[in-house]
Amino acid sequence: MTDLYAVFGNPIAHSKSPAIHAAFALSTGEDLRYEARLAPLDAFSATARQFFAEGGKGGNVTVPFKEEAFRLADELTPRARKAGAVNTLKNEDGHIVGDNTDGAGLLTDIEQNLAFAVTGKRVLLLGAGGAARGALPALVARKPAAIVIANRSAERTLALAEMFSDEGVAVQGMGFADLSASFDLVINATSASLNQETLPIPATVFAPGALAYDMMYGKGETPFLLDARAAGVVLRAQGLGMLIEQAAEAFFFWRGKRPRTDILLKEMAEALEQSL
Repeated sequence: MTDLYAVFGNPIAHSKSPAIHAAFALSTGEDLRYEARLAPLDAFSATARQFFAEGGKGGNVTVPFKEEAFRLADELTPRARKAGAVNTLKNEDGHIVGDNTDGAGLLTDIEQNLAFAVTGKRVLLLGAGGAARGALPALVARKPAAIVIANRSAERTLALAEMFSDEGVAVQGMGFADLSASFDLVINATSASLNQETLPIPATVFAPGALAYDMMYGKGETPFLLDARAAGVVLRAQGLGMLIEQAAEAFFFWRGKRPRTDILLKEMAEALEQSL
């Protein structure tokens, strides 16, 4: 019997997750079907619970439901609990386990695919929502020199920084308007690029040799990456690699098999370039 999986989001029609997991299933010989499901903004939990009640084996969760998925889960993995957000759900006979594979996917893409070491670097994380929360545990574990979390409003960043204050890494929260230092790694974890918006951050946040990384992806460079280019940043990447790597981590969480990602990443990156 074919097992059913899905990704939940709003919007969701743009999602590449069904194609990614279909490729993973084919390459690993796993019998599963994976589809995209639009969840109403006010009914994510009901939509997910209905899916699992009908026999769904697992699901991915994208914007804007990662924090709601955290509350939905009956059990949390340690990294999901630390992040306070869930992007992967597994149905174990009606018992829903929540995980967060975003941080692992992000670090695999940055360190392995882009060959950029995070340890000892100064990191700026832009945003304080579910995407940022998912990234923080993995970033802190790499022992960077410091992490600054910045958002339009400082309130949520201060709370996030406090959560990681006992991890042996200097973590600080602030508003965009308070940014004055420069950083080796600048990660956009906001949804601004989805709406083709720019962020009110100074060009000086990018240190010489910095990597500018946008978790969003699309045709051509995102507004964040265009701003980084204008600031003279040579190393720029968008989040297609993170998407594929976090999906591989979720696939392993569900099926116990870790699919190869290098060939798929190359093919999907080429397809994006050809669609311009």
